[in-house]
Amino acid sequence: MLVLARALSCPVAFYSCPHCGEEVDTSPDPGGGFSQQYVEDCAVCCRPNVISASYDPDEDDWSVSAEAE
Repeated sequence: MLVLARALSCPVAFYSCPHCGEEVDTSPDPGGGFSQQYVEDCAVCCRPNVISASYDPDEDDWSVSAEAE
């Protein structure tokens, strides 16, 4: 299963921090399933963001969005 192998590797996705506007990378948890939500601090401004990540097997990629906590 190539799609599952890709989804379970170490994915990296990018989002714009809702606090400072900088582009930040995140790594959805490969064991967390194809749809996840978690809190992560921005690497630039250190403010907390709620990250929503979902894996699309047709695109073989993660889609990520962020909201201020």
